[in-house]
Amino acid sequence: MNLNTLPLNTVEPAVDAIAQLKCVTAIGGGHGLGRVLSTLAFLEHRLIGIVATTDDGGASGLLRRNHQCIAWGDIRNCLSQLTQQPLAAEVLNYRFDANNDLNGHNLGNLILYTLDQISARPLESIQLLSRFLNINTRILPMSETPVDLVATTHEGLECFGELHVDGLSHMPQQLRLSHPVSPPPEALNHIRRSDLIILGPGSFLTSVMPPLLVDNFALAVKESKAPVIFIDNLLPEHSPAGELPLNERLQWMHNTLGFEVVDAVITHQQHADLPQPVFTYSMVNQTVPHHHEPTSLLAALNSAVRHFY
Repeated sequence: MNLNTLPLNTVEPAVDAIAQLKCVTAIGGGHGLGRVLSTLAFLEHRLIGIVATTDDGGASGLLRRNHQCIAWGDIRNCLSQLTQQPLAAEVLNYRFDANNDLNGHNLGNLILYTLDQISARPLESIQLLSRFLNINTRILPMSETPVDLVATTHEGLECFGELHVDGLSHMPQQLRLSHPVSPPPEALNHIRRSDLIILGPGSFLTSVMPPLLVDNFALAVKESKAPVIFIDNLLPEHSPAGELPLNERLQWMHNTLGFEVVDAVITHQQHADLPQPVFTYSMVNQTVPHHHEPTSLLAALNSAVRHFY
């Protein structure tokens, strides 16, 4: 057994360790980031979510194909999981199903897009909706400039967009953004003053990696004083990354970025082949097996924080 592996055999509901931190930054996209943010929502203004904005499928893709905008879907998903108003979450997640121009669109995405049209910048539209929903956690896009994900295969072919990247049969040789973009200054400031940085869970190539590909973003994570915790998925994802064991995914991240950023890992399985401390826990959501159960996830995060502090 890896001496770095620290099992969590019992649930530790106390929030004392992580509750002492002044700034926690969670990075990712999809449903995974929203679940982490909702688990840590008690931190309120001390919690920041930085969201991937390269989605080109579903309602986000539909909106992006008709308008030059960032992908709003993952941001909307985070807000819907943070709101304490069930009806507000239903409104944000409502998807039109009609034989007209609204067919396939998501109401929350349209609200964010509309607020963006009357705001000076996308970040302001997120803040407006957050205040309306009484959400104290700050949500930031990885960039306020529209951009796409591009993968280069080992055969030299370029795959443009998240849908094609996740549809690859093998891990790409290279992953990049379609053009250089900058993160919001607020995102870098939060990273630099963070006491804890969380990556994942979620799709490795299309949720975890995109923010790290933004100019100066990964370097800010690396140079931050905060430990960086990678939360693994409970089930293999339906993408080429899902075919790789955890150590190979983290090595692929290292090779892509050119340096190591992950200081510890939270997972539900033993991993004797990782150099980082590994915090294992066994509880999963009994209703939705691929969802992390909040109490056990919080226990694992508390153990990780106690290890570093």
